[in-house]
Amino acid sequence: MICMEALFLAYNRRLEEIESTYFRYLYSQIEWNERLIGIKGARGVGKTTMILQHIKQTFPDRAKAFYVSLDHIWFSIHTLMELVEYLYTHGVTHLFLDEVHRYADWVRQIKNIYDSYPKLHIVFTGSSLLEINHAEADLSRRLRMYHLQGLSFREYLSINHIIQLPPVSLEDILSNHQQIASGIASQIKVLPHFEQYIGMGYYPFHLEVSSRSSYYERILQVITTIIENDIPAVENIEYETLQKSKRLLVLLAQAAPFTLNVSSLCDALSTTRNQLIRLLSLLHRSALIRLLYSESKGLKSLRKPQKILFENPNLMQALVQRADIGTVRESFLADMLVPSHTIQYPLQGDLLVNNCHLFEIGGRNKGFTQIKDIPHSYVAADEIEIGFGNKIPLWVFGLLY
Repeated sequence: MICMEALFLAYNRRLEEIESTYFRYLYSQIEWNERLIGIKGARGVGKTTMILQHIKQTFPDRAKAFYVSLDHIWFSIHTLMELVEYLYTHGVTHLFLDEVHRYADWVRQIKNIYDSYPKLHIVFTGSSLLEINHAEADLSRRLRMYHLQGLSFREYLSINHIIQLPPVSLEDILSNHQQIASGIASQIKVLPHFEQYIGMGYYPFHLEVSSRSSYYERILQVITTIIENDIPAVENIEYETLQKSKRLLVLLAQAAPFTLNVSSLCDALSTTRNQLIRLLSLLHRSALIRLLYSESKGLKSLRKPQKILFENPNLMQALVQRADIGTVRESFLADMLVPSHTIQYPLQGDLLVNNCHLFEIGGRNKGFTQIKDIPHSYVAADEIEIGFGNKIPLWVFGLLY
């Protein structure tokens, strides 16, 4: 029998290994005093690190807090309620549950714990796939949910000790980008750092690898874990469908820039339209791809995405040897915008932001031809350090969070 001591050993080992030299942007935004907190996000972006940092910073008496990953083998013969009863009677006041999506019926279990132990504070992390079913357990009424993105370019510069910068709002960028860019460019050579970030800077584990190839290998492992473990833990899905989702990812990476052609993808995967739309939705919810829908209204735009990007610029480059630079750039800009802004696929241009600001994305020579005379339109240009007028350096949008 696997004794409970194994969980305590794992907890203390993880806590000893954690560093508290850098805290992600979300750390200061979380209301840690709430009784029930959920943190979801893509695999590999640092959710576990953040909650362990909080324990280390907040609990000088470690006996008051306890961390456990719910995919631990201990739970193959024991229940979560067994563990909680033991911890609660031994003075634990704050419980941190990692990988909740790997535990069967986790929503109902957490609701029961919340109701049965009114003095216990609970923080859990889980896959970006998590969706709380309001009717099933009414957990949402009690829950404060947060979403953690991967590293922004601003965070990348900070975590690598290049330069410390505050986040900048979209409004400041649109109206004051030249001064912002000039101030930073006077201190560092920003373009080489941005190129490095676009290649291997989104996931915090870039600090742990020695080369770009090993970094991409880690990303491929993340993709495999999401498809083979995380998706089946959340969705009732067949093995054959999971294999098709892997092939679909590669096809999308090879075909980029990708405006969705349902028929051709169905033929390539030997699948139906409904199954393809379901696969695309799962990959989107898994934070592997990003589906863009038309700005036009109507039921059709709700069902069929018009364009497909990758969730972040590093993912696509891990899948293919020569990633389409246009899609990489668009994926970057979309990723920086989504935490605080809405994005759509416009009738003209590349991205429509907040149903107001229109962006065309390209290299240093990109002009306004395609969005000429459209109000509130901008060019987000790569390979330039400082912009002018409505032509804004692409890298500046990496300061948004």
